[in-house]
Amino acid sequence: RHCIAVKINYELMPLRTQLRNGDHVEILTSANASPNAAWLNFVVSGKARSHIRNYLRNTRVEEAAALGERLLNHAIAALNPEAVEPDPAVWDRVVKDYGMKTREELYASIGLGGKLPLVVAHQLLHVQGEKTGEPAHPHAISIRGTEGIAVELAQCCHPIPGDPVLGFIHKDRGLIIHTHDCPSIRAFRTDPDKWLDVEWEAEPGHMFDVSIKVVVGNQRGVLAKVAGAIAEHGSNIGNVAMEEEDGSPYTVLFFTVQVENRMHLARVMRGLRVLPDVVRIFRIKGKKDGRAAQTQ
Repeated sequence: RHCIAVKINYELMPLRTQLRNGDHVEILTSANASPNAAWLNFVVSGKARSHIRNYLRNTRVEEAAALGERLLNHAIAALNPEAVEPDPAVWDRVVKDYGMKTREELYASIGLGGKLPLVVAHQLLHVQGEKTGEPAHPHAISIRGTEGIAVELAQCCHPIPGDPVLGFIHKDRGLIIHTHDCPSIRAFRTDPDKWLDVEWEAEPGHMFDVSIKVVVGNQRGVLAKVAGAIAEHGSNIGNVAMEEEDGSPYTVLFFTVQVENRMHLARVMRGLRVLPDVVRIFRIKGKKDGRAAQTQ
C-alpha cells in the first residue's frame, strides 16, 4: 500500500505541507496507489528519496519491457504473420548476441528506444529459420509502416509507389526503401540477410518527391511553360534548378516534383513531352559514376 493523501490535525492537506511540533498526522493509503516523481521535490530524508527513485526506475523498466514486447510482436507479425513463437534456444542466442542476460532486458531496451523492433524481429526469424529450414519472412511487408517499425525512403533513388522496391535493414535507421535498380543496392548485396521483400500499401493523397531532368530549347518563357504543365497535372514543384552551356541551343531544367505514385509521374512526364520546346525528359534515380542515373 502507498500514500495517497495526508490529514494534518484532522484536515486534508497537501503532501508537501511542512509539519510542526505537536501536529497530529494521519496517512491515507491505497493498494492501487504508487509513488509519484513529484514527491522528489519535497521529501526530506535520503532514505525516502532513495526508495522513491528505486521504485520509479524499476517501474519505468517494467513499463518499457511491456511496450518493447508489444512492439517486437508487432514487428514479427509484419515480417511473417504465420511465424510461431521462437524456440527458447533461439531466444537465448539472440539475447546473447545483443550482450544481454534475459529476454526482459531485451524487451526493455526496445521499449526505451535502444533497439529497433524490426531489426530484433528479423534476427529472431532468421535464427529460427536456420533451425527449421523455413524462410524467415516469406511474405512481403507493407512499406507504409507499422507501430515500432521506422521506415525511410532512400534519398539516393527517391522510390515512389509503383516502383519495384527492396527494404534494407539498417541497425540505427530502421527499414530503408530502395528501388530495384538503385545503384546503391550493389554496395549492400554482399549482405543479403539484411534485405527484405517489401510492397507498397495504398495511401491516397500522400505525395512523394521525385527528381526529373527536362532538356528544352532555348526559348523565352520555356521555364514558365514547363512549370505550368507540371501544375496542370496535379503535381507541386519542390525545387527547380537550371543549367545552360554557352553556345548550346538547349537548356537543362532539374525539378523536384511531388507525385502520388508512378502512374501520376507518368502523366506528368507525358504532359511535358507534348510541349513543343521539350526535347527530352528523364527521371533521375541515384548516382552512377558521378552522374545522375536516368530513366526516360
